[in-house]
Amino acid sequence: MPNRRAKFEWITLALILACYAVWGLSVFWLSTMSLWLAIPVAGASIALHSSLTHEAIHGHPFRRAWHNAALMFPALTLCVPYMRFRDSHLAHHTDARLTDPYDDPESNYLDPAVWERLAPLLRWVLAFNNTLAGRLLIGPLVGQIAWMIADARAIRAGDRAALSGWLWHLPALALALALVAAAPMPLWAYLVAAYIGLAILKIRTFLEHQAHERARARTVIIEDRGPLAFLFLNNNLHVVHHMHPRVPWYRLPQLYRANPERYLGCNGGYRYRSYGEVFRRYFFQAKDPVAHPLWRRP
Repeated sequence: MPNRRAKFEWITLALILACYAVWGLSVFWLSTMSLWLAIPVAGASIALHSSLTHEAIHGHPFRRAWHNAALMFPALTLCVPYMRFRDSHLAHHTDARLTDPYDDPESNYLDPAVWERLAPLLRWVLAFNNTLAGRLLIGPLVGQIAWMIADARAIRAGDRAALSGWLWHLPALALALALVAAAPMPLWAYLVAAYIGLAILKIRTFLEHQAHERARARTVIIEDRGPLAFLFLNNNLHVVHHMHPRVPWYRLPQLYRANPERYLGCNGGYRYRSYGEVFRRYFFQAKDPVAHPLWRRP
Protein backbone atom coordinates (compact mmCIF):
# COMPACT_ATOMS: atom_id res chain seq x y z
CA MET A 1 0.00 0.00 0.00
CA PRO A 2 1.38 3.46 -0.85
CA ASN A 3 2.04 5.87 1.99
CA ARG A 4 -0.77 8.44 1.87
CA ARG A 5 0.37 10.46 4.86
CA ALA A 6 0.66 14.16 4.05
CA LYS A 7 4.27 15.25 3.87
CA PHE A 8 5.28 18.48 5.54
CA GLU A 9 8.33 20.59 6.27
CA TRP A 10 9.41 20.47 9.90
CA ILE A 11 11.35 23.73 9.67
CA THR A 12 8.42 25.79 8.45
CA LEU A 13 5.93 24.12 10.77
CA ALA A 14 8.20 24.70 13.77
CA LEU A 15 8.62 28.36 12.83
CA ILE A 16 4.85 28.80 12.52
CA LEU A 17 4.34 27.35 16.00
CA ALA A 18 7.13 29.55 17.37
CA CYS A 19 5.55 32.59 15.73
CA TYR A 20 2.21 31.88 17.42
CA ALA A 21 4.03 31.34 20.72
CA VAL A 22 5.82 34.71 20.52
CA TRP A 23 2.59 36.43 19.51
CA GLY A 24 0.76 34.85 22.44
CA LEU A 25 3.52 35.73 24.91
CA SER A 26 3.59 39.34 23.75
CA VAL A 27 -0.19 39.78 23.92
CA PHE A 28 -0.94 37.75 27.07
CA TRP A 29 2.23 38.03 29.19
CA LEU A 30 4.65 40.73 28.05
CA SER A 31 1.84 43.30 27.85
CA THR A 32 1.39 43.00 31.63
CA MET A 33 5.06 43.82 32.22
CA SER A 34 5.82 46.46 29.59
CA LEU A 35 3.18 47.47 27.07
CA TRP A 36 5.71 49.53 25.11
CA LEU A 37 7.88 46.45 24.66
CA ALA A 38 4.93 44.15 23.96
CA ILE A 39 3.68 46.32 21.08
CA PRO A 40 6.80 46.06 18.85
CA VAL A 41 7.28 42.37 19.71
CA ALA A 42 3.68 41.68 18.72
CA GLY A 43 4.19 43.79 15.58
CA ALA A 44 7.24 41.76 14.58
CA SER A 45 5.38 38.47 15.15
CA ILE A 46 2.47 39.77 13.04
CA ALA A 47 4.90 40.62 10.23
CA LEU A 48 6.44 37.14 10.49
CA HIS A 49 2.97 35.57 10.47
CA SER A 50 2.23 37.39 7.22
CA SER A 51 5.49 36.11 5.70
CA LEU A 52 4.57 32.60 6.82
CA THR A 53 1.13 33.08 5.25
CA HIS A 54 2.95 33.81 2.01
CA GLU A 55 4.79 30.50 2.41
CA ALA A 56 1.48 28.71 3.04
CA ILE A 57 0.04 30.13 -0.17
CA HIS A 58 3.01 28.64 -2.04
CA GLY A 59 2.47 25.17 -0.56
CA HIS A 60 4.39 25.11 2.73
CA PRO A 61 4.58 23.39 5.15
CA PHE A 62 1.90 20.95 3.93
CA ARG A 63 1.10 19.65 0.49
CA ARG A 64 -2.63 20.21 0.87
CA ALA A 65 -3.73 23.80 0.44
CA TRP A 66 -6.52 23.56 3.02
CA HIS A 67 -4.09 22.31 5.67
CA ASN A 68 -1.97 25.40 5.13
CA ALA A 69 -5.02 27.69 5.11
CA ALA A 70 -6.26 26.19 8.38
CA LEU A 71 -2.83 26.58 9.99
CA MET A 72 -2.68 30.29 9.12
CA PHE A 73 -6.41 30.90 9.76
CA PRO A 74 -6.31 33.56 12.53
CA ALA A 75 -6.21 37.01 10.89
CA LEU A 76 -3.46 38.45 13.10
CA THR A 77 -3.08 41.46 10.78
CA LEU A 78 -6.86 42.02 11.15
CA CYS A 79 -7.25 43.42 7.65
CA VAL A 80 -5.74 40.95 5.15
CA PRO A 81 -8.14 38.14 4.10
CA TYR A 82 -6.22 34.92 3.46
CA MET A 83 -8.16 33.97 0.32
CA ARG A 84 -7.85 37.43 -1.22
CA PHE A 85 -4.14 37.49 -0.47
CA ARG A 86 -3.84 34.02 -2.02
CA ASP A 87 -5.68 34.92 -5.21
CA SER A 88 -4.01 38.29 -5.73
CA HIS A 89 -0.53 37.03 -4.92
CA LEU A 90 -0.71 34.03 -7.24
CA ALA A 91 -1.95 36.36 -10.00
CA HIS A 92 1.04 38.60 -9.22
CA HIS A 93 3.34 35.67 -10.04
CA THR A 94 2.56 36.00 -13.74
CA ASP A 95 5.91 37.64 -14.39
CA ALA A 96 4.96 39.04 -17.79
CA ARG A 97 2.45 41.30 -16.00
CA LEU A 98 4.71 42.52 -13.20
CA THR A 99 4.21 46.24 -12.43
CA ASP A 100 1.23 46.43 -14.83
CA PRO A 101 -1.11 49.04 -13.28
CA TYR A 102 -4.15 46.89 -14.10
CA ASP A 103 -3.12 43.23 -14.33
CA ASP A 104 -0.57 43.04 -11.49
CA PRO A 105 -2.58 43.16 -8.24
CA GLU A 106 0.53 44.14 -6.27
CA SER A 107 1.70 46.94 -8.55
CA ASN A 108 2.44 50.30 -6.92
CA TYR A 109 2.26 52.11 -10.26
CA LEU A 110 -0.70 53.94 -11.75
CA ASP A 111 -1.70 54.43 -15.36
CA PRO A 112 -0.27 57.89 -16.27
CA ALA A 113 -3.70 58.93 -17.56
CA VAL A 114 -5.24 58.08 -14.18
CA TRP A 115 -2.43 59.91 -12.36
CA GLU A 116 -3.05 63.09 -14.35
CA ARG A 117 -6.73 63.12 -13.36
CA LEU A 118 -6.13 62.85 -9.60
CA ALA A 119 -6.72 65.76 -7.27
CA PRO A 120 -3.52 67.58 -6.16
CA LEU A 121 -3.88 66.47 -2.52
CA LEU A 122 -4.21 62.80 -3.51
CA ARG A 123 -1.22 63.11 -5.82
CA TRP A 124 0.81 64.53 -2.92
CA VAL A 125 -0.26 61.64 -0.66
CA LEU A 126 0.70 59.03 -3.26
CA ALA A 127 4.01 60.78 -4.00
CA PHE A 128 4.87 60.79 -0.27
CA ASN A 129 3.84 57.12 -0.15
CA ASN A 130 6.56 56.46 -2.74
CA THR A 131 9.27 57.40 -0.24
CA LEU A 132 10.27 54.80 2.32
CA ALA A 133 9.25 57.13 5.14
CA GLY A 134 5.83 57.50 3.57
CA ARG A 135 5.50 53.79 2.98
CA LEU A 136 6.16 53.17 6.69
CA LEU A 137 3.90 55.95 8.00
CA ILE A 138 0.91 55.85 5.64
CA GLY A 139 1.65 52.89 3.38
CA PRO A 140 -0.49 50.34 5.27
CA LEU A 141 -3.48 52.70 5.24
CA VAL A 142 -3.07 53.74 1.59
CA GLY A 143 -2.64 50.13 0.47
CA GLN A 144 -5.63 48.88 2.47
CA ILE A 145 -7.96 51.60 1.18
CA ALA A 146 -6.90 51.01 -2.43
CA TRP A 147 -7.32 47.24 -2.06
CA MET A 148 -10.76 47.49 -0.48
CA ILE A 149 -11.99 49.97 -3.10
CA ALA A 150 -10.82 47.65 -5.89
CA ASP A 151 -12.45 44.61 -4.25
CA ALA A 152 -15.69 46.53 -3.61
CA ARG A 153 -15.85 47.32 -7.33
CA ALA A 154 -15.13 43.69 -8.18
CA ILE A 155 -17.88 42.47 -5.84
CA ARG A 156 -20.38 44.92 -7.34
CA ALA A 157 -19.40 43.60 -10.77
CA GLY A 158 -20.25 40.04 -9.65
CA ASP A 159 -16.83 38.69 -8.64
CA ARG A 160 -17.82 35.80 -6.36
CA ALA A 161 -14.22 34.97 -5.45
CA ALA A 162 -13.71 38.45 -4.02
CA LEU A 163 -16.96 38.24 -2.05
CA SER A 164 -16.12 34.76 -0.76
CA GLY A 165 -12.65 35.88 0.32
CA TRP A 166 -14.04 38.69 2.45
CA LEU A 167 -16.81 36.54 3.92
CA TRP A 168 -14.29 33.87 4.96
CA HIS A 169 -12.23 36.65 6.51
CA LEU A 170 -14.98 37.43 9.03
CA PRO A 171 -14.54 34.30 11.23
CA ALA A 172 -10.73 34.63 10.98
CA LEU A 173 -11.02 38.25 12.14
CA ALA A 174 -13.48 37.28 14.89
CA LEU A 175 -11.05 34.66 16.21
CA ALA A 176 -8.16 37.14 16.35
CA LEU A 177 -10.30 39.79 18.05
CA ALA A 178 -11.64 37.24 20.56
CA LEU A 179 -8.08 36.30 21.52
CA VAL A 180 -7.12 39.95 21.90
CA ALA A 181 -10.26 40.61 23.97
CA ALA A 182 -9.26 37.79 26.32
CA ALA A 183 -5.73 39.20 26.68
CA PRO A 184 -4.59 42.00 29.01
CA MET A 185 -3.25 43.98 26.03
CA PRO A 186 -5.67 46.83 25.25
CA LEU A 187 -7.32 46.82 21.83
CA TRP A 188 -5.74 50.16 20.89
CA ALA A 189 -2.30 48.71 21.62
CA TYR A 190 -2.98 45.69 19.44
CA LEU A 191 -4.17 47.95 16.61
CA VAL A 192 -0.85 49.80 16.86
CA ALA A 193 1.03 46.46 16.81
CA ALA A 194 -0.91 45.32 13.73
CA TYR A 195 -0.10 48.59 11.97
CA ILE A 196 3.59 48.15 12.87
CA GLY A 197 3.51 44.63 11.43
CA LEU A 198 2.03 45.87 8.16
CA ALA A 199 4.51 48.76 8.04
CA ILE A 200 7.42 46.33 8.43
CA LEU A 201 6.12 44.40 5.43
CA LYS A 202 6.06 47.63 3.41
CA ILE A 203 9.86 47.74 3.70
CA ARG A 204 10.01 44.50 1.73
CA THR A 205 7.56 45.56 -0.96
CA PHE A 206 8.93 49.11 -1.28
CA LEU A 207 11.24 48.42 -4.24
CA GLU A 208 10.55 44.75 -4.79
CA HIS A 209 9.67 45.43 -8.43
CA GLN A 210 10.63 48.16 -10.87
CA ALA A 211 9.36 49.24 -14.26
CA HIS A 212 11.49 47.62 -16.96
CA GLU A 213 11.00 46.44 -20.52
CA ARG A 214 12.20 42.93 -19.62
CA ALA A 215 9.99 41.00 -17.19
CA ARG A 216 12.86 39.30 -15.32
CA ALA A 217 14.63 42.62 -14.80
CA ARG A 218 11.66 43.92 -12.79
CA THR A 219 12.44 41.94 -9.63
CA VAL A 220 15.05 42.85 -7.01
CA ILE A 221 17.82 41.16 -5.06
CA ILE A 222 18.63 42.63 -1.63
CA GLU A 223 21.64 40.80 -0.19
CA ASP A 224 20.62 41.34 3.42
CA ARG A 225 21.15 38.71 6.13
CA GLY A 226 19.86 40.63 9.12
CA PRO A 227 16.63 40.57 11.14
CA LEU A 228 14.54 42.00 8.29
CA ALA A 229 15.66 39.20 5.98
CA PHE A 230 14.48 36.74 8.64
CA LEU A 231 11.11 38.47 9.10
CA PHE A 232 10.69 38.43 5.31
CA LEU A 233 11.78 34.76 5.15
CA ASN A 234 14.49 35.55 2.60
CA ASN A 235 12.07 37.10 0.13
CA ASN A 236 14.55 39.95 -0.11
CA LEU A 237 16.15 37.55 -2.62
CA HIS A 238 13.01 38.19 -4.58
CA VAL A 239 14.02 37.24 -8.10
CA VAL A 240 15.11 33.84 -6.73
CA HIS A 241 11.62 33.39 -5.28
CA HIS A 242 9.96 34.41 -8.55
CA MET A 243 12.13 31.99 -10.53
CA HIS A 244 11.51 29.16 -8.01
CA PRO A 245 8.12 29.93 -6.41
CA ARG A 246 7.71 26.41 -4.96
CA VAL A 247 11.08 26.43 -3.18
CA PRO A 248 10.74 26.95 0.61
CA TRP A 249 12.13 30.08 2.24
CA TYR A 250 15.10 28.40 3.92
CA ARG A 251 16.55 27.20 0.60
CA LEU A 252 16.53 30.57 -1.19
CA PRO A 253 19.91 31.81 0.18
CA GLN A 254 21.58 28.56 -0.83
CA LEU A 255 20.25 28.86 -4.38
CA TYR A 256 21.43 32.45 -4.63
CA ARG A 257 24.90 31.82 -3.18
CA ALA A 258 25.42 28.87 -5.52
CA ASN A 259 25.11 31.07 -8.61
CA PRO A 260 24.58 34.80 -7.98
CA GLU A 261 25.69 35.65 -11.52
CA ARG A 262 22.71 33.74 -12.90
CA TYR A 263 20.13 35.67 -10.92
CA LEU A 264 21.83 39.06 -11.34
CA GLY A 265 22.13 38.34 -15.04
CA CYS A 266 18.42 37.62 -15.21
CA ASN A 267 17.37 40.75 -13.35
CA GLY A 268 19.89 43.05 -15.02
CA GLY A 269 21.84 43.70 -11.83
CA TYR A 270 18.85 45.12 -9.94
CA ARG A 271 20.51 44.68 -6.55
CA TYR A 272 21.08 46.35 -3.18
CA ARG A 273 23.62 45.23 -0.61
CA SER A 274 21.37 45.62 2.42
CA TYR A 275 18.23 47.26 3.76
CA GLY A 276 20.55 49.80 5.36
CA GLU A 277 21.48 50.96 1.84
CA VAL A 278 17.81 51.14 0.91
CA PHE A 279 17.04 53.28 3.97
CA ARG A 280 19.95 55.62 3.31
CA ARG A 281 19.02 56.19 -0.30
CA TYR A 282 15.24 56.31 -0.22
CA PHE A 283 13.98 57.20 3.25
CA PHE A 284 13.05 60.72 2.15
CA GLN A 285 13.46 60.26 -1.58
CA ALA A 286 11.15 58.46 -3.99
CA LYS A 287 12.79 55.70 -5.98
CA ASP A 288 10.04 55.57 -8.60
CA PRO A 289 7.32 57.85 -9.92
CA VAL A 290 3.72 56.94 -9.13
CA ALA A 291 2.81 57.02 -12.83
CA HIS A 292 4.24 54.00 -14.64
CA PRO A 293 7.17 55.43 -16.68
CA LEU A 294 6.95 52.81 -19.44
CA TRP A 295 3.20 52.26 -19.54
CA ARG A 296 1.60 51.94 -22.95
CA ARG A 297 -2.08 51.06 -22.99
CA PRO A 298 -2.63 47.90 -25.09
